[in-house]
Amino acid sequence: MKESEFVPEEKDMLQDDAGTAEPEIVEPAGQEATAEAADQLTEEISAIRQEADENRERLLRLAAEFENYKKRMERERDTLVKYAGENILREFLVTVDNLDRALEQGTAESDDPQKQLASFLQGVELTRKVLLSGLEKFGVVPVASVGQPFDPNVQEAMTMESSTEVPASHVLREFVKGYRFKDRLLRPAKVVVSAGS
Repeated sequence: MKESEFVPEEKDMLQDDAGTAEPEIVEPAGQEATAEAADQLTEEISAIRQEADENRERLLRLAAEFENYKKRMERERDTLVKYAGENILREFLVTVDNLDRALEQGTAESDDPQKQLASFLQGVELTRKVLLSGLEKFGVVPVASVGQPFDPNVQEAMTMESSTEVPASHVLREFVKGYRFKDRLLRPAKVVVSAGS
């Protein structure tokens, strides 16, 4: 045999039925396992993407619901502010009705003007009581002043007068009654303070 001639050994060649030699293709042992792992990872990625999309949709829906909630609360607040005085005004309407009745009574013709005047004054007094009662429902109450020690936090001294009946630095009388609204001073009483005797 010559050195330049190469004769393949039988183990290097596979013979098919026709007798031609084909090289053997051998897959690595881990390639099938790697393909399965890749398929599994692809499925997991797909599931994670789907979950992320669902979470994103849920977040967008919640954000929209919250925005609608804020708008609804703002509308309700605006409505409450707009109509906050409705109950107070309803009480004033009762007072207006009573004043109308008192005026009708005062202008009606009568045989006894003295009786008519007394009836008129009684109507005005009842109207005043209804008005004060309505104010009290909403937390407006008068500040007690006459006979009390002068308190510059709730009273405004207009003048001083000598008095033998009321001690010095006490309120002798009121020009204008003071009122509180709940825990705040709504209006100070304008008073005359006793200078003593």
